[in-house]
Amino acid sequence: QVQLVESGGGLVQPGGSLRLSCAASGRVFSINEPAWYRQAPGKERELVAGITLGTTTNYADSVKGRFTISRDNTKNTIYLQMNSLKPEDTAVYYCNARSIVRVTGSTAFNVWGQGTLVTVSS
Repeated sequence: QVQLVESGGGLVQPGGSLRLSCAASGRVFSINEPAWYRQAPGKERELVAGITLGTTTNYADSVKGRFTISRDNTKNTIYLQMNSLKPEDTAVYYCNARSIVRVTGSTAFNVWGQGTLVTVSS
């Protein structure tokens, strides 16, 4: 069974930084179109950043210039570097993959992690 496991959330002061990690467990061959989403209290889940076509990155306007999504294929891990954090960045952050191909050749679609809480507050 393939799972995505996020880590790195926590409490940080405004202006601070955090790096979130999303590791795929199980026998993974590739992670396709990974992305980070977030959901603030009382709000809908929104796309924060994603990687498409292998290397093309896209970001929500609210995080452009502050957040960076990256990946390490050797570790089957996706990262979200978050700088200049603001109180409005407070949310549960979720990792998602459009599909994950196992070494057996089978594919899991629309895989979600359990989420990690980021709180930006003084």
